[in-house]
Amino acid sequence: MTGAWRTTWLLLAFMVVNFADKAVLGLAGPEIRADLGLTRQEFGIAQAAFFALFSVAALGISVLTRRVRTTPLLLVLALLWTAAQLPMVWGAAGFGTLLATRVLLGAAEGPSAPVAMHHVHGWFAQRERALPTAILLVGAAAGVAVASPVLSWVITVWGWRWSFGVVGLAGLAWAVAWRIWGAEGPHAPPLGGNAAPAVPMDDRPASEGVPLRAILLSGSFATAAFGAFAAYWLMSTMLTWMPDYLESVVGWDLHRAGTLVGVGALANGAVLLAHGLLAQRSARRTDPAKLPVGAGAGLLMVVSGCAVTVFGTTGSVWVKVPLMMGPIALAMVSLTVATTACARMAPPAQRGVVLGVLTFVYALGGILSPLVLGGMVDRAATVPAGYERGWLLTAGLLVSAGTLAAVFCRPEATARRLGVAEAPAARVPLMH
Repeated sequence: MTGAWRTTWLLLAFMVVNFADKAVLGLAGPEIRADLGLTRQEFGIAQAAFFALFSVAALGISVLTRRVRTTPLLLVLALLWTAAQLPMVWGAAGFGTLLATRVLLGAAEGPSAPVAMHHVHGWFAQRERALPTAILLVGAAAGVAVASPVLSWVITVWGWRWSFGVVGLAGLAWAVAWRIWGAEGPHAPPLGGNAAPAVPMDDRPASEGVPLRAILLSGSFATAAFGAFAAYWLMSTMLTWMPDYLESVVGWDLHRAGTLVGVGALANGAVLLAHGLLAQRSARRTDPAKLPVGAGAGLLMVVSGCAVTVFGTTGSVWVKVPLMMGPIALAMVSLTVATTACARMAPPAQRGVVLGVLTFVYALGGILSPLVLGGMVDRAATVPAGYERGWLLTAGLLVSAGTLAAVFCRPEATARRLGVAEAPAARVPLMH
């Protein structure tokens, strides 16, 4: 196995644990609310607490990638996950402890995705990045898919507190593996101004000093970030409220609801992986400037928004379940597209910062969706009516973001205008 693919699989496991951490609160939600006596609004506050420092930490730690190698950064982040999860195993830990540990966990997990993406991009050239990027994002779906049945069983047999303990220990196990095998890639940019370059100077793009504001104020970045925001809103909504929705509205028990959430997450992963394979093969055969990046992702988001509309308004379980198995998941493609598009527009030395800003923007969806939907359900005349309004709001965001991305997201044109050259082709096998 090449170092590039070994690193990709390690970071896939990193993302699996990352999203298992996120999923645990939604899966244990009904038990936590009953045990601690919380309303849905208060539970939404607990979920939003996870995102209190998520965006700020994502931006701050991403700036550090210009001066600190990503290998030790990823190790520290994984150890902080463990420190944030294990206190909830203590029987006396209440709502205050839950809030404090969710804030710490969010601060540690906020930078995780952009730092992991920046690290894996150090192992691949530009045209090779779509597939490893998609694989890391598959970790989000795999984390939910693995966590849903496993943690549902843990909650049923051992109680909801040990669901936090299990994911905390998983983070510790990953940290040990990363300490042994984690390493920097050949395309990793040099640190600061005096570090030796990670690749020969004649292989590096000429542009290293593009003003950051020129990237962030471009139409391509703005629409990519808005598309990622809408997709992350959907993801956060599914993680936080789908188990409760399936129990409270559809009438399923925890085990059945957890199983469906897990199967839906597997469908999300299949969509992301298929898109990554197709995008990478297309990039190898086609001039990147001719690839309809924004149009394709935007169209998929619009389709997803229509699927969410039907899902939220139909009373038929036989319609809801197939929609979760693929059509709704199409919005997740925008996370892959936004990440690779923003990486394309940034010189290597600025890539970590740009991805951090992207995460800062889209993570706001994770802050807002638990609060907004929780408040909508609590204020509605009935729980089903509140959830229906929440699904329609989510659908509106997806359609709006998809339309804008289809029209304005053109990363290759933006990169040419800014003078950001494409990274040289790498001799890395498609899969090993």
